[in-house]
Amino acid sequence: MGHDHGDDSAVTAMTIDRSLVRELAELLAETGLTEIEVEDGKRKIRVARTLQAAPAMQTYAPAPAAAPAPAAAPAAAPAETHANAVRSPMVGTAYLLPEPGAAPFIAVGQTVKAGDTIMIIEAMKVMNAIPAPASGKVTAILVENAQPVEFDQPLVVIS
Repeated sequence: MGHDHGDDSAVTAMTIDRSLVRELAELLAETGLTEIEVEDGKRKIRVARTLQAAPAMQTYAPAPAAAPAPAAAPAAAPAETHANAVRSPMVGTAYLLPEPGAAPFIAVGQTVKAGDTIMIIEAMKVMNAIPAPASGKVTAILVENAQPVEFDQPLVVIS
């Protein structure tokens, strides 16, 4: 009778399928997701990992469009310099080129118009064009081509 209060479940220990949890954890790492939840009848397993908000290692100096940013990039610039940065609307992979070998969407010093595509973020195999929120000059590109990005991570500064 007292079934909806979960009295019985307190007595019956949940058997955890360790290999399933391990598989889910690996899936998280591969996809870059922060959590995953599976439900199987009465059982529900949620695996989550916490990510540090933009570690210093992921901040790159703006590089000329042709050259990749050096691995020994300077330490993260103070956050206030990116106050007007275009931020990532999702977790995914940022692409600065429409396709391999093509010219990048934008370069530092270039003027863009509101609505111009400044990069693509791939999330769950869907390509999402990221538009410039306003017209202005590209003063910094804060990510590299094919770099994984987090939600709300600064991508490009347009001023």
